[in-house]
Amino acid sequence: MEEVRAFAPTGVIGSSYLESSLARAMEWEPHFIGSDGGSTDHGPDALGRGKCMFPRQAVKRDMKLMLQAARSSNIPLLVGSAGTAGADLNLEWASDVLMEIAREEGLHFRLALIHAEQDKEYLKNKLRQGKIRPLHPAPDINEEAIDKASHIVGMMGTEPYLRAMDEGAQVVLAGRSSDTSIFAAVPIRNGLPPGVAWHAAKILECGAASVAVRRHPDGMMAWLRNDHFVVEAPNPDYICTPQSIASHTLYENAHPFHLLEPSGMLDVTGAEYEAISDRAVRVWGSDFVPADKYTIKLEAAELIGYQSVIIGSIRDPVMIRQLDSWLAGMQERLDQRIRGSFDGMEMGKDYKLFIRVYGLNGTMGPLEPVRTPGHEVCLVMEVTADSQELATDLADAVEHFALHYPVPEWHGLISGLAYPYSPAVLNRGAVYQFSMNHVVEPGDPLEMFPMELVEV
Repeated sequence: MEEVRAFAPTGVIGSSYLESSLARAMEWEPHFIGSDGGSTDHGPDALGRGKCMFPRQAVKRDMKLMLQAARSSNIPLLVGSAGTAGADLNLEWASDVLMEIAREEGLHFRLALIHAEQDKEYLKNKLRQGKIRPLHPAPDINEEAIDKASHIVGMMGTEPYLRAMDEGAQVVLAGRSSDTSIFAAVPIRNGLPPGVAWHAAKILECGAASVAVRRHPDGMMAWLRNDHFVVEAPNPDYICTPQSIASHTLYENAHPFHLLEPSGMLDVTGAEYEAISDRAVRVWGSDFVPADKYTIKLEAAELIGYQSVIIGSIRDPVMIRQLDSWLAGMQERLDQRIRGSFDGMEMGKDYKLFIRVYGLNGTMGPLEPVRTPGHEVCLVMEVTADSQELATDLADAVEHFALHYPVPEWHGLISGLAYPYSPAVLNRGAVYQFSMNHVVEPGDPLEMFPMELVEV
């Protein structure tokens, strides 16, 4: 094909977009619709629990409109990183939503479900072969780390999407994917240069995030040709400029010009950006360098315990000016109190207490360059333990002890700490941490991503 037209209705399913933008984009007759379904932006919880971070109704609304548009125009719909994290539970959840829409709207199509969750024995075998390595600054892993992970996903490239379409899939719902793979697959399948395909995909994957001023999530359209691509937002209030498109190319990359994918590297060193109207930009000069070794990025989440949180505020200047020493003394004495009350349990060993001080360094912690506190601060005290019952009990002890820990320069035992909630302890349940940021060398690009074809 001399031209492939691609439409991304939104940056992530569940964040919403304007129906009017979808309608206008469909007038431009796209050859496919693609949408990202998730990312790691929300942290490890979505992968650890296998739960989507967006409300079901919001995901259903976004998916319904794009599915109806794709089927009415008889073009493919490609969705990646289903259910936020793209593990099997996430994929199953998103598939249930899709099937519900199909039943309610009377839609029929061939659906490809592509799994991204990884078999632990497969990964342990790869580890023994020396085929797994960390991405800096992640540490090396061992078989115990693989076993401890709640869920492990591989970030698929274009190849599973290409296989699905070659086998007649009209709708593809995939697990964890490279965001750009969702949009590069169709252009590559139709013979366009990979440099054009991957660079356009980079702009499309976040929807309208690459416009000059984005007021709310919305869509982006791209026209891909043999030596360039053009991008324009269907929303008439949104404007693409050379600077906005070039800036988005740099977004979320370790290197400003080299963007790594499973099959190689997009090199935008020679890319040029030109406004061809007051709303559209043409891009050319990108190149794609095939990788010497095909690799798949691994992501994993590990259960680290159960957590309770206490939120308290301090506005007293006497307390704020000695806050660091007050907190240090309070935690030291608290450790002694809990050892005596909880059969010798030790802070940092049997449970963890972490205090964030918003108004001082709550966001950046020790990296905060401004050390002058505001007129008030907020303490967020986190207690993490092996069970929710224990975390709650310990947090109850922390809440009472912190409230009554004395302040130098004061007489008496009542501090200036105020709790906005009663009870002060808020239970969070299970908490997770990311435990893998590694790459693995598969035998071929498809072996890690089994596929099911379903007639809907």
